Amino acid sequence: MVSTFTQWIETSLGIKPEYQTNLVETFLTFFIIFTVRWFLIRLTHKYQINFRIQYRINKMSNYVATFLALVIMSQIWIKNHGDDWDISTYFGLLSAGLAVAMKDPLVNMAGWLFIMWKRPFEVGDRIQIGDQKGDVIDQRIFMFTVLEIGNWVDADQSTGRVIHIPNGKIFLETLASYTKGFEYIWNEIPVQVTFESDWQKAKEILVEISHKHGETFTKSAEAKVKNASKRFMIFYKNLTPIVYTTVKDSGITLTIRYLTDPRKRRGSEQQIWEEVLIRFAEHQDIDLAYPTIRHYNNRTEGKQAIL
Repeated sequence: MVSTFTQWIETSLGIKPEYQTNLVETFLTFFIIFTVRWFLIRLTHKYQINFRIQYRINKMSNYVATFLALVIMSQIWIKNHGDDWDISTYFGLLSAGLAVAMKDPLVNMAGWLFIMWKRPFEVGDRIQIGDQKGDVIDQRIFMFTVLEIGNWVDADQSTGRVIHIPNGKIFLETLASYTKGFEYIWNEIPVQVTFESDWQKAKEILVEISHKHGETFTKSAEAKVKNASKRFMIFYKNLTPIVYTTVKDSGITLTIRYLTDPRKRRGSEQQIWEEVLIRFAEHQDIDLAYPTIRHYNNRTEGKQAIL
């Protein structure tokens, strides 16, 4: 019956018996390998493994399954027809043709290998590559995906757009990481008061507020700096919040500089600004500055004349 069915396929579809065997073996190979992968993924969901580990198992099992299937499939087809082919010539012509026709996909695959090997970023990291910045939410052989931040939204918050970036960009664009290594960023909030204000009192208030909201990250940041210094030349002597004083056209600028989590920058700014507004409102001799036009009368406002 099997031989009759084989002859029918050869007559109807023109597929020789040896090729039919290869097709069956190829199908069984893919079926067995990807069935085992499916059971492995089901186990990770059944035992509620951490979602990061689930993601990595899903990705790595897919790569391994595909690689094994391709290797076994090549063995199946070359085994029966190796004598008919000049393998070295065939693969030489094939690789030359692929290099020309598939330049960009090959560069993207090389980029994927570089990302997997050097780990400049991983899923969950916040990065900027070229003009695009966001949180990495997926990595594939030809591209990685980020959930965009910034753009028309202030303070590095999510825009909701998903951006797919070719892996080859890793060789062409500058990569900035918000979270790799140090894991914190410095944020600055300029607060400008009028020249007539008691700027020293205002600075004392800002120092108190900055320490209240900024010192929560100082201790953990010190440990992160020590770990980061083992890989990078990162050395910070002072990680505590600080307030700098400068003079601008419209008044005296007191700039709060403090450490924060990249994903909490806007929230921390809001908390600090709300407390600044409340505290400044309690003092009649502190006023926020803004661009104004002032007429100055030297006779009544100027210094006394020297006789």
